[in-house]
Amino acid sequence: MAYSLSIGFVAFLVALVAGRPLVEFLRWRRLGKAISADGPATHAAKAGTPTMGGLLILGVGLGLTLVANLYDDPAVLLPFGVALAAGLMGLADDLLTLQGRERVEAHARSVMLAKVGGLTAIGLAAGLILYYPLEIREVSIPHFGDSHIGLWFVPLAVGIVIATTSAVAITDGLDGLAGGTTALAFGAYGVIAILQGQEFLATFSFTMVGATLGFLWYNAHPARVFMGDTGALALGASLAAVALMTGWWLLLPLIGVVFVAEALSDVIQVGYFRLTGGRRVFRMSPLHHHFELLGWSEPQVVLRFWLAGMMGAMLGIALALTD
Repeated sequence: MAYSLSIGFVAFLVALVAGRPLVEFLRWRRLGKAISADGPATHAAKAGTPTMGGLLILGVGLGLTLVANLYDDPAVLLPFGVALAAGLMGLADDLLTLQGRERVEAHARSVMLAKVGGLTAIGLAAGLILYYPLEIREVSIPHFGDSHIGLWFVPLAVGIVIATTSAVAITDGLDGLAGGTTALAFGAYGVIAILQGQEFLATFSFTMVGATLGFLWYNAHPARVFMGDTGALALGASLAAVALMTGWWLLLPLIGVVFVAEALSDVIQVGYFRLTGGRRVFRMSPLHHHFELLGWSEPQVVLRFWLAGMMGAMLGIALALTD
C-alpha cells in the first residue's frame, strides 16, 4: 500500500509542475471553451477559459502507469487502454466546443450518437477482456460474497461503462466538481483493491487520484482550466473499468452517489418536461445548476457535493469490508 500511495503522491507533484505550462499553452493557442446559453447566466464569464485540461490527467496518470506500474501486472493495461480510448474520444468532442467555432446544432444528435457508439465499443472490448483472458465474471455482494453471473457480465460491463462515463461528464459543470468527486471514487476503489491484494489496481487508482488532485490546483474556483470531455470521459470510463475489476461494481452508485444524482436529475427533468408539456421538477438541470439557482454559491455547491461523495465513498468501503 505504501508504494501505491507514494506513486499517487508523485503523480500529484508531477501534475502540479506540468499544469502551469499546459495551461499557458492552451491559453496561448486560444483553446477556450464556448459556454452554453442553456446554463446559468453567471457562467457566461467563464467563456474562453482554456479547456482540454484533461490532457494533464491523462498524460501524468497514464505516463506514470507505464513507468511505475506496468511491470507489476499487465492487467493494468485494461483501465489504461479504456482511459486512453475514452480520453481521445473526448478530445475530439472538445475540439468542437471551442470558443469561436460554430457548432452546427443539426449535427449535435450525430455527435451524441457517435459518443454512445464509441463508449459502447469501449465497454464491449473491456467486458470481453475481463470475461475471457482475465476471467473476471463475478459480482461481489455485501454480506453474501461473490456470485458468478456468466456471460451476462459482458453486456453489464457495457452498460456500466456507458452509464458511469456519461454521469461523470454530466457532473463536469462547476469548477472542481467532477475532479474532486472522481478523486474520491478512485480513492475508495484504491482502498478496496488493496484489501483484495490487487496492488497494481490500487496503484493505478491512486495514480489517477494524484493526477486529478494536481489538475484541481488549476481547476479550483475560479478555474484557470477546464478538464473538458478529454478528462471527464477518460476518468468515467477508467473508473468503471476499475470497479469491474474489483468485482464491487454494485457499490459504484454509492461510491459515485454524486454522479448518480446528477445523471438522474437530467433524466427526470427531460422526461417530466416532455410528459407535462413544459413543466420542470428542478429549476435547472443537472442538479448542481438547480442549487446554484437556489442561491448557493459555486464553491458551496462543489464543497457540499464533495462531502456527499466522501460519505458515499466511506460507506462503500465499509460495505466492501462485510464480504
